Order: sequence, then C-alpha cells, then structure tokens
Amino acid sequence: MWQPDRRADIPIYRQIASHMEGRIRGGEFPQGSLLPSERKLADMLRVNRTTVVQAYEELRSMGLVERAVGSGTKVVPAGSGGAISPNWRKYLEAGTFLPNVPAMRRIRSELRTEGAVIDFASGELHPELFPNETIRTLLKEKTFDGHLGYEDPQGFAPLRDSLSRFLRRYLNIEASESSLLLTSGSQQSLFLITQCLLSPGDAVAVEVPSYGRSLSLFESAGLKVIPLRADDQEGVDPDDVAELHRRHRLKMIFTNPNFQNPTGTVLSAERKQRLLDIAAERGIPIVEDDPFSLTAFDGTVPPPLRSMDAGGQVLYVGSLSKIAASGLRIGWLAAPHSIVSKLADARQQMDFGLSAIPQWVAAELLDSPGFGRHLAELRRKLAFKLDSLRAALDYHLPGEVGYRVPEGGLNLWAKWNERPANADRLFEQAIREGVVYVPGSVYGSGPDFFRLCFARPADDRIEEGVAKLAAAYRTASRF
Repeated sequence: MWQPDRRADIPIYRQIASHMEGRIRGGEFPQGSLLPSERKLADMLRVNRTTVVQAYEELRSMGLVERAVGSGTKVVPAGSGGAISPNWRKYLEAGTFLPNVPAMRRIRSELRTEGAVIDFASGELHPELFPNETIRTLLKEKTFDGHLGYEDPQGFAPLRDSLSRFLRRYLNIEASESSLLLTSGSQQSLFLITQCLLSPGDAVAVEVPSYGRSLSLFESAGLKVIPLRADDQEGVDPDDVAELHRRHRLKMIFTNPNFQNPTGTVLSAERKQRLLDIAAERGIPIVEDDPFSLTAFDGTVPPPLRSMDAGGQVLYVGSLSKIAASGLRIGWLAAPHSIVSKLADARQQMDFGLSAIPQWVAAELLDSPGFGRHLAELRRKLAFKLDSLRAALDYHLPGEVGYRVPEGGLNLWAKWNERPANADRLFEQAIREGVVYVPGSVYGSGPDFFRLCFARPADDRIEEGVAKLAAAYRTASRF
C-alpha cells in the first residue's frame, strides 16, 4: 500500500490528492465509482481524517470527484452533465512568474494584522515619518484641475518636470522630463528592465548580500544571476566586475551604492568611478537603485553613480517610498529616451499608467518649500531611531550582536557573534515572541546575519522589540 512521504516538502494532503488523481486517471477508480471513505483512507494511510478531507477537496476542485453527505465521494460519472471545476492546482504550478521567497511570504503573513508583532522587517517608514502635515496643507491650498483621463505613457508631465528639478537640486543629476519614466515604485522599474531589456539566459551581476537577492523577478525572467560580492565595510570591489564579465559576459549590473540595502555601506567615490570605467570599457549598462541617498543623517549626500556618469550607461531608479510615503506609489527611472519609450510602451500594456491624483500630489510636494524641511526632519528622526535601536541591542544582547553603524538609510545589518544553531528555528521563535526581522539568507547571506529596519517600528516599541528578539535568541539557543 502506498504511503505519503512525511519527510518531503510537499504537504501530505497534496501527496494523497496526487496519488489518488493518478489512480483515477489510470482507470483504477472508474467514472462513477466510490472512493474509500475518509475514515477508512485515513486509517490506511495513517493520517488524520482532516488530511483526507483536504485531499478529497483538492480532487473536487480539480473536477475529478463529487461529494454528497451520506453518499460518500465518487469519481465524476461520464455524461453527468455537472460542471467540471478547473484544475486550479495545475494552473498554480504553471506560469513563469515565481512567488516571493518563503521567508518574505511568512513575514507578510504575520504582518497582515496591524500591531500583532513588532515590525523590524518591512523596509519602509513609520507613518509618523510621512510628510503628513505638508500634504494636508497642499490639499487645502491647491486645487487639482488636471486631466482625469489616461496620462502620457511616460507619466504625468508636471510631475516629470518637478522631478527633473528635484534630481538636479538634491542629487546633482541631470535628467530632462523626456528621459524620465514614472512607475509605481522601484520594483516596477526593475521588473520592466528585466522583462524588456534582457533575454532568458542573459547573465546579470547582482550584489550579494542585497535586496535584489530577495526578488524572484530575475529568475522569473530566466536570467542567470551572478553574485557580485559586497562586504559590510566598503561594498563591492569594481575589479570583480572585470573578472565576472570575462567568465560570464555580463549583460547588466544591478547595484545600490549609497547606504546599500541591507549592509548600509556607501561605495567610495573612487570605487564608483572605477566601476563606471570598467563597465564603460566593456559596454555593460549599470542599473543604479538609489532609494536612500537623501536619508544621509548629516545631510551630506553621497554622489549617486548617475551624477558621475558621463557616458550615459547608468539607468537610474528611485522612488518616494523611502523618503516620503510608500503609499503614494511614485517611482521613476531615468534613462536614454529610447529606453524610456520602450519601457513606457510595455508599462502601458500592463496598467495604462498611474493615477493622476497621486502624481499631482507628488509634483506639488517636490516643488513645495515644506519638502526640504521634511527631509531635514526625516534625517533627524531616523538618526534618533537608529540610536534607540543600538542602545536596546547593547542592553538586551550585550556582546551577542555585532553591527557596523550606517550613516544613512533605514536598516541596521547585524550579525550574531555566536551563530545560532538553527536560524530557521530562531526566526520562528521570534515570531512566537511577537517580533519579525529579515534573516540574512533572504539577501543571499549566511545564517548569522539579519536585517533590522529601525525606520518602521514606533519609537516606543523599539526597545520592546529588541527585548523580544533577545528572548527568542536565548530560547532558540537552548535547543
């Protein structure tokens, strides 16, 4: 008698459903015949009855069986005239777009209930850091009189004008409105780049550890992801790019040089120039993901690669999510006009563009005197939150956690000085204690690393969250 494999990653009810499906399609259970009762099959397979109920429900959703109270479960008879449900499991297993990595799905599941756990995982600002008062004032004083139909495929023209001025003023980046594509955030920009400018099998260099390693979009596009090692002191070594290109013929480089996520490092001006030179010599485009430059705590903004780029090889990706409000869903891509046009055409096939109202709000926000004041206040509050997190770690986990203090960004990249015996067990124990963080494995790093976003928790919950993390670490270390 067949038995499910209890060591397999596939849920037992799915194994049972798949096994029974094979027997039905193979004719062992002809159309109209009864299947074993739930209780009998549960006894035969040494599982509980609920597992068999789930398996039979899976078969019913596939249109293979029908169930009736008092009559049992039987194979759908020929010519029964009943509606046959699609085999949704087969559809779920199809398609080319891969799901998020399991740890991120687990985190998002825990965060569905607001306040249920203390959130060191979400890489976004706490609502108290949004420019709420500035936006409320704008909405009171300004009146939207724009067009409410479909917008230009590149995005709301007044916002592109405002954004061009913003990039020049704050980041020393020259980008005309015709070279800007508005997106719903950095991730949509990255998605469009991978889908429209690259082909399956192309080799791309992605920093490790990095946020890029947490995304499945590279694998979904069929790309060959080549790790570009980044340490937590100086970031990537540009000379590694030359060697990787020699071995793999790189088609693109993805990098986050300023307050890198998750390490917080800033690539020096010398390394940035070296990276630009090496890429230019080999004709390799660079995608610069730059969400954090303007969070520099002391106000000294490190120059983005794009501001140093004389050859037009950098595709510059940014957004308002990390410096204003993630809910505005405003991002941008600065690139040669031909690239922008192609990506705008693809984006129009997806959603016909962004909503005009948030784009109008963003344009007014970027041009307002209040935005500069908001950035200064944001930097001050982020520095305070980081200090609070460091103090809590030093108090609750003295000598047990190491970290390098970043000078900007939203995250602290930390390391257990004594590697946990089981990083997965620690992660689950932390959730049971009521706190979530991002394990280093999500970013392609080892089990002794983890990321804490200090921008997300409320000020008065940072120490509580660290205390819960410390309790989880000590509990998990006993096993």
